[in-house]
Amino acid sequence: MLQYPFDADELLKKSKKIRRQLLSDNAPRIRKKIAVLGGSTTHDIVRMMEIFLLDEGIEPQFYESEYAQYYEDAVFGNPELDAFAPDLVYIHTSFRNLKELPGPDASEEEAESLLQAALEKLESCWQGIHSRYHCPVIQNNYEYPSYRVLGNSDAVETQGIVRFVRILNERMAEQIRLYRKENGPAVYLHDYNYLAARIGLDRFADDAFWNLYKYALSMQAIPELAYSVTRIIKSIYGRNKKILALDLDNTLWGGVIGDDGPEGIELGEETALGETYRAFQSYVKKLKDIGVMLAVDSKNDEENALAGLNHPEGILKPSDFVSIRANWEPKSENLVRIAEDVNVLPESAVFADDNPAEREIVRQQVPGAAVPEIGAPEDYIRVLDHAGYFEVTSLTADDRSRSEMVRANAERKKAQSAFADYGEYLKSLEMTAEIGPFEKLYFPRITQLTNKSNQFNLTTKRCTEEEIAQAASDPDMLTLCGRLSDKFGDNGIVSLIIGSVAMMTVDPPGHKEEEPEGKGIVTGQKALLIDLWLMSCRVLKRDMEYAMMDKLVETCMQRGLSAIFGYYYPTAKNSMVRDFYAQMGFTKIHEDPAGNTVWRYDLPPVYTRKNRYIQVN
Repeated sequence: MLQYPFDADELLKKSKKIRRQLLSDNAPRIRKKIAVLGGSTTHDIVRMMEIFLLDEGIEPQFYESEYAQYYEDAVFGNPELDAFAPDLVYIHTSFRNLKELPGPDASEEEAESLLQAALEKLESCWQGIHSRYHCPVIQNNYEYPSYRVLGNSDAVETQGIVRFVRILNERMAEQIRLYRKENGPAVYLHDYNYLAARIGLDRFADDAFWNLYKYALSMQAIPELAYSVTRIIKSIYGRNKKILALDLDNTLWGGVIGDDGPEGIELGEETALGETYRAFQSYVKKLKDIGVMLAVDSKNDEENALAGLNHPEGILKPSDFVSIRANWEPKSENLVRIAEDVNVLPESAVFADDNPAEREIVRQQVPGAAVPEIGAPEDYIRVLDHAGYFEVTSLTADDRSRSEMVRANAERKKAQSAFADYGEYLKSLEMTAEIGPFEKLYFPRITQLTNKSNQFNLTTKRCTEEEIAQAASDPDMLTLCGRLSDKFGDNGIVSLIIGSVAMMTVDPPGHKEEEPEGKGIVTGQKALLIDLWLMSCRVLKRDMEYAMMDKLVETCMQRGLSAIFGYYYPTAKNSMVRDFYAQMGFTKIHEDPAGNTVWRYDLPPVYTRKNRYIQVN
């Protein structure tokens, strides 16, 4: 019921039941405190946001401002909001909150003054939240009014409200872009105006509901709004899907390639249906260009599949796919193997197939994978796009070259098979690494890693870009990020460490264990407490973890530290690094019944490097 396209009325009616069902599954979820500061009544928006977030693996706790107190809460705070200490703030404003608008005799100077005042009011909200709570902000832009006093000229004349809203939205977008460039991406635009246009202004709002209950939206638009906002939130916290696995026959082209042959399928501009499939391929190609990995999951002979993908009218070619599984195995099994091919979990996949029976099998056999009801061919783009599986909150160079990185990884695997000795294989890769403190250029990619890495993530701490920037600038923090390249290509930023420096203490007599900090006796020595150590799984077992350890020890020695303390917090996904610290030479000093462990490494007078195969710059 939570999958797009959904039934808004059913969701509103059954939200409590859905919430109970979601919470009863005991699925692992990250917890986030979200403040909703509304310029209108927001209770039902929060109700819908909760179930969509729970479905995305995020357990939210909400603070709601009093009616129309968004500005006061954002700029001045209040004791309740301060105590809540939000992880994220959503400012839900609408056209109803624009109180100062050009009148029928407004001059250009007066209209400009009103525009500037409206923009400055929003900026003061962002700056207040940023300075007080140091967390991301999601900000609505403004929908067009439901009326036009000047008719079509309302979009042209200085006195026009449509013109005023359009310019305000443009300036807001530009200011957010500049603000993010200067301060890190602390503000994310929610395109409320696009949502209103897509739904239709006459259905988007209800004057009766505004007059009675101060609802800026119609009831039917509330789930759409909540779903749209949660797409941004789940993207910020690394819950985007990563792979789009596609069927072929009647999905990427019309007809059955095995029966009709390449010349008989419908693809191209000669027929309306062929043009529809070509447009869908063009859309999918654009997804690949922003970092979405594409795969084929089709019941077909591989020879026929490749012939279809090499069709002269096709946009997508075999080289656009990181994995092609065209065979007669169950598609659910193929989808799991595709995920293995690119070293991600099956729940990171979206499966698009015209056949409802195949969709249902995958839905049942691959829990967590998204299986949209894509409808008729003319609906494919709309359904996939509005579902927001691949919502972009940052776009890095690594994102754009992800498919090339995955294909290079496949070449590495092929090369490995030619070597009997794994060490000789690693030498043949001619690996080089750059390891150093966090740099602003890499903040977006570092933030992505903290939110996406699950398997090689010792504490599974998630960070916003602002938190990354704070760590990088704090003299009491240590940050390292590593970039790995080899003869097959650049893997990008693949590993990072964040640690804090603290005075070491020794527990008073009667206590057996030494801890890095607490109420014990201060020794005068300093240690590094590792808050986060993670690595992209695509570079596992290539000595990058040892190269990072070498640089970590070197940096700690330069700073005069005596020891390093590491922590491992077990999750359903990171069992592979349970003994990582032992492999690095740490000693386990504590373990609780839940399996959380504390490890200690005393810095030696002389350190022997562990990395043998990577040239570190």
